[in-house]
Amino acid sequence: MLRWKRILLGVTGGIAAYKSADLASKLTKQGADVHVGMTSHAAEFINPLTFQALTGNQVISDMFGANTETSMTHIDLARRVDGVVIAPATANIIGKLAHGIADDWLSTTLLATRAPILVCPAMNTRMFENPIMQDNLNRLKQFGFHVSPTGFGDLACGEHGPGRLLEVEQILELVHLMLSEKNLTGLKVLVTAGPTREHFDPVRFISNPSTGKMGYACARVAARRGAEVILVSGPSSLSEPMGVRTIQVTTAREMEEACLAYYPETDVVIKTAAVSDHGPREVSPHKIKKADQKPTLDLVQSPDILRRLGQEKKRQILVGFAAETRNLVEYAKVKIDEKNLDLIVANDVAQEGAGFGSDTNIVKILFRDGLVQELPRLPKEEVADIILDRVKDLIEARSKNGAPS
Repeated sequence: MLRWKRILLGVTGGIAAYKSADLASKLTKQGADVHVGMTSHAAEFINPLTFQALTGNQVISDMFGANTETSMTHIDLARRVDGVVIAPATANIIGKLAHGIADDWLSTTLLATRAPILVCPAMNTRMFENPIMQDNLNRLKQFGFHVSPTGFGDLACGEHGPGRLLEVEQILELVHLMLSEKNLTGLKVLVTAGPTREHFDPVRFISNPSTGKMGYACARVAARRGAEVILVSGPSSLSEPMGVRTIQVTTAREMEEACLAYYPETDVVIKTAAVSDHGPREVSPHKIKKADQKPTLDLVQSPDILRRLGQEKKRQILVGFAAETRNLVEYAKVKIDEKNLDLIVANDVAQEGAGFGSDTNIVKILFRDGLVQELPRLPKEEVADIILDRVKDLIEARSKNGAPS
């Protein structure tokens, strides 16, 4: 999360400036202290009072105007911010940064700060594809700036192609990736998420209500913290996390094959997927029609992927999940032993705020030594952060004890 992070949001004069208001709102809701700096042209597209209302902070747009506390505001804020986001970044501000030009409050502040800077280009397709612009963007990357890709599609000018400002949720994720502490660098993390589907004819299947939100949160947070992440996902409507290699599967067998393929090189497995326990012995090639008699299905057990990984475990940290409706701790303790887990995350899916599809979770984390950590209802990303903290603790403990990691 971005709690306590001080962020400078630079807004320049493009039609996409209206999206910056949404970005400022979302950054603030995630706990960031957002300060907005606008160019004079940006103020022609959106009123500075909008940002002041959304962030609770004074908006700065003039180096020497009445809305600056002192003439050295650019230096003061440049020293204090944790990160900078320029969205939208026009061709003008990109050219200034690439060549060290500082002729207004925003460009002066950007040159004065040592905080990481994310540049989010937004402009006409022909401007974006101009070799001079591409050279300027490459220069920024060489200087250590973070440069976002652009969206592709219809632009306000009538062009169709690259140059659109990236969607706000994507920019937000890039901010997380830029500012998160990289304390899992060098680790390879495999995450499974979502349900599996076991078809018994072309249009019907056995499944469950899992949406994949918990697993996708674990994958996102691990990537933010510097890990190399592979996400094996069952059917889900969620967008693939940025910075994560996502492999889409449908059945339990396909998920097992994907996990086993990457398992030998994996350091950590977080298996949140709700795999169907059973599937049909035979699959009809055609839709099964209604009949006078009730249809029957001959079911066979699906592969127990977590047990298989536990049996083949060598150096990996193996994290399981237990979604139960009763006897939560008792059932979880059985699983941690039977499946050779290092820890298990248990939740009562019948509890409000902890079930499938919820944005929050209420979990208990159980360890092999019997320790149980009980968490209150938290957003799933915060739960993911705590799980990864516990994983990091286990890796550090192994390292101190001389065990292979």
